[in-house]
Amino acid sequence: MAAGAVWSVDPRTGKEREQVAVEATGAEVDQAVRAAHAARGALADRAVRAALLRAAADRLDGARAHLVEAADAETALGPVRLDGELTRTTSQLRIFAALVEEGAFLGVCIDHPDPAATPPVPDLRSMRVPLGVVAVYAAGNFPFAFSVPGGDTASALAAGCPVVVKAHPDHPATSEFTLALLRRAAADTGVPPEVFGLVHGFDAGVALISHPFLAAAGFTGSVRGGRALFDAAAARPVPIPFHGELGSLNPVLVTPGAAAERAGEVAEGLAASVTLGTGQFCVKPGLVLVPAGEDGDRLVTALTAAVSDTEAGVLLDARIRDAFLAGVTERAALDGVESPVTPGAAGEHTVAAGFLTVAAPRLAAAGPHDLLLEECFGPVTVLARYDGPAEAEALLARLPGNLTATLHLSAAEERGEGGAAALLERLTRLAGRVVVGGWPTGVAVADAQHHGGPYPAATSSATSVGTAAVERWLRPVAYQTTPQALLPPELRDGNPLGLPRRVDGRAEHGA
Repeated sequence: MAAGAVWSVDPRTGKEREQVAVEATGAEVDQAVRAAHAARGALADRAVRAALLRAAADRLDGARAHLVEAADAETALGPVRLDGELTRTTSQLRIFAALVEEGAFLGVCIDHPDPAATPPVPDLRSMRVPLGVVAVYAAGNFPFAFSVPGGDTASALAAGCPVVVKAHPDHPATSEFTLALLRRAAADTGVPPEVFGLVHGFDAGVALISHPFLAAAGFTGSVRGGRALFDAAAARPVPIPFHGELGSLNPVLVTPGAAAERAGEVAEGLAASVTLGTGQFCVKPGLVLVPAGEDGDRLVTALTAAVSDTEAGVLLDARIRDAFLAGVTERAALDGVESPVTPGAAGEHTVAAGFLTVAAPRLAAAGPHDLLLEECFGPVTVLARYDGPAEAEALLARLPGNLTATLHLSAAEERGEGGAAALLERLTRLAGRVVVGGWPTGVAVADAQHHGGPYPAATSSATSVGTAAVERWLRPVAYQTTPQALLPPELRDGNPLGLPRRVDGRAEHGA
């Protein structure tokens, strides 16, 4: 595996800024994974894990100005957006620290012997234990929240798992700086720095998924790249869990009643959601079902004005820009597709937002228009004009799994009238998160959050955002007729650690 130079590139100019590192060799990937594996015992104590997570948040907050500057230089996402993303990231680390201290995520369950049961129940005690070393494949569009210090790393550490991150090539300098801060946090809490590993390079990512000491992987990126790694994880002599977020169209359905009541409001919200971050969000609305007729026309007119007022933006790198330009050109050339606002190049390194329209029946059967049902990364969306419920259903029936699905209703429909409940149930089949009356961009870190969905949105039923993300890196173990002295403290009588537990079918609250 040949090593090459890793450069930090300014997407606003296309020029190389500095050489950051070299691509990891196979031997270096092996060293990083083995070192993380050897250090996993340092994360066994939940108090240590909580302290490490908080120390990491403090270190990141303490270097905020430098981090935001470094990330902006490599991503062109802007200081305001990046400052907010960093706040989300450090808050997430502290949320997981609190989760670790509470301990409910361990799922402790105790059934005392019941010889009178049919069949008899022996002494059984179960809890979740960490899997081991986790590979994190960083995303390019979130240099903090889905990268080195992001949700996969935070949730893996909360579970007690060391991480080895495959850095994203769009922000290598930010990744190295962040790694240094995380390792300082490890030193602050007496944890070996090897619980955090970082490798660069495409080949390093391939070698990482195959390493025999790797226990699981988290990925955020393209369908093509994620599926290749998912297949590799399954093809190992010992397959491992691969939690991938791959791609999503994030459909929106606007009912005729919603278009009649608030076409302008819907259009303004849609324009803001599609163009946020120059359209580089995994939950960007990529397909919008809009009613045909006068009310739909008013929505299209309002959307034209809103999108036309959007300033041109810079995409994360030249490869993404080229793919965006090629993608919108190919889509706009399809029969029956119109461009009220033409997306495309606005300068040597910038792109202009836009949207396309097409009659929904053109998407109801397989053919060249299937391209419109594929995600196009960047500031563009497709409006499919439908005439009646049958045309809407025919299109919905062709959609794959998604991260989100959004429904805009009239006031009466929001009160449950006119079949709104059936529409909500229909969209529930398509996505992991259903939004009513809002927009999918913006993913809150919360207990009830689910960021995933049916394939190809994700390769598992797990979430990558929210406290439930910790469950990806744990496995349950049951102990049967095990002497008290040999049981983990979490499972001993008397609840010495004061954990929330379920004992003989009843909840037992911790101290």
